[in-house]
Amino acid sequence: MNRFIRTLEKYTSGKKVLGLFILTNVVYLFMILVTIPKTMEFSNGMKLLDMLPTGYNLDYVNKLFRTLGENGRETYLTNQIPVDMIYPLLFGLTYSLLLAYFLKKLNKLKSPFIYLLLLPIIAGISDYLENIGIIIMLNSYPDLTEATVNATNTFSVIKSTSTSMFFIALITMLIMLGINLVKKK
Repeated sequence: MNRFIRTLEKYTSGKKVLGLFILTNVVYLFMILVTIPKTMEFSNGMKLLDMLPTGYNLDYVNKLFRTLGENGRETYLTNQIPVDMIYPLLFGLTYSLLLAYFLKKLNKLKSPFIYLLLLPIIAGISDYLENIGIIIMLNSYPDLTEATVNATNTFSVIKSTSTSMFFIALITMLIMLGINLVKKK
């Protein structure tokens, strides 16, 4: 554990974390502004599976894929998913290091709070598993199975839950840092 903490301390400089933060958010903005809207042009207003934090079922997936049509499903598979195969790695790495950076500033890096660093990693792994499920479903449509949809949905919900928990932890740390700054003045 001490070796892990020393490694974290080495990679949690402000410049490194800021650089990763900028890169991660450039990729995120590209998805939000380019690949998701390009795919949603075919969806008739239906949200893509990646954008449903509370999940979906077989009926929704069938309706979405039918509405997307062949061109929309191809766009989802060849435009949105490739970018979304880069983002989870960046999200997990960047936001774990960001939490570590703030924990270091709060002198809590060597405390049980270090387990909060797992939240972005869990979100990133779940995002990959969600993407793999979406790829399988896009490639097998119209022969979708309830098992594949349910498994993919589970990873979508785990991704959104762990992401939400991460942001709660981040906001809490920022509040704690703010309180510390006020106390020092």
